[in-house]
Amino acid sequence: MSFDHSNPANSGLHPPTADRRKFLTGVGMAACAGLMAGDGQATRSAEANQAAGQKRKKPAPTSGVEGIKDLLAGKEPVAWVFTGDSITHGALHTKGWRSYPEHFAERMRWELKRMRDIVINTGISGDKTDGLLADFDWRVLHLKPDVVSIMLGMNDCTLGEVGRELFRKNLTGLVNKVKTAGAIPLLNTPNTVYLKNAETRGDLPAYAQVVRDVALGTKAVLVDHYAHWEKSKPDQEALLKWLEDQSIHPGVFGHREFAKLIFTGLGIYDEKSPTCQLEVE
Repeated sequence: MSFDHSNPANSGLHPPTADRRKFLTGVGMAACAGLMAGDGQATRSAEANQAAGQKRKKPAPTSGVEGIKDLLAGKEPVAWVFTGDSITHGALHTKGWRSYPEHFAERMRWELKRMRDIVINTGISGDKTDGLLADFDWRVLHLKPDVVSIMLGMNDCTLGEVGRELFRKNLTGLVNKVKTAGAIPLLNTPNTVYLKNAETRGDLPAYAQVVRDVALGTKAVLVDHYAHWEKSKPDQEALLKWLEDQSIHPGVFGHREFAKLIFTGLGIYDEKSPTCQLEVE
């Protein structure tokens, strides 16, 4: 019988049985080692993800200024939402100068090098608490904020004494919505006004007090601009330097003063900062 060397089955190239066993054993060990390495990588990845998850744990909505400081101490980006009426909107009366949310963005995203932070302004000229409540999902919630700054009352106060409790109810509702979303609420009292040209705002001091009361009752952060302006500009004529329309709307200096007081309240004021050094007359 002739032997067909062209047939691989008869080529004689198969290793001996013992060698084949060694080969297969080696392949099996390598496969096991690969699986073990894969398991190790998966474990390390899971541990890393768990650690990252722990780092990303947000402060409680009632944690106040300390909670905001915790956010700033971390490396995760923070979403800041500023909302309110025309004063927050910063339209027209800023005359091209930065509004206080814009100063905040400059301080946070450039000077403090938190470039992945997002600072969004959803203030609308002429708005009141009921307007923000009705539009809260769009102007706040869908932005998934970590901190929500609210400044309202300038327009609500035109209702006078009869509108105080409605303002309290609406503002409390807004703060509760912020807290339910897991964000930290920051309430701002409005600025003082030039009463000769703002007769419809005569009840504003009472509304500023409502803001203080709501902040205390809900454990929201409070930045009391009204008290600061009363102390800094007690004379009505001197106050005009901070009011562009000579009535209720802050101009360039007023918005700078807003920003500086917020920086001070949050512990991020630095006299060496270009933004903090901006002139205020």
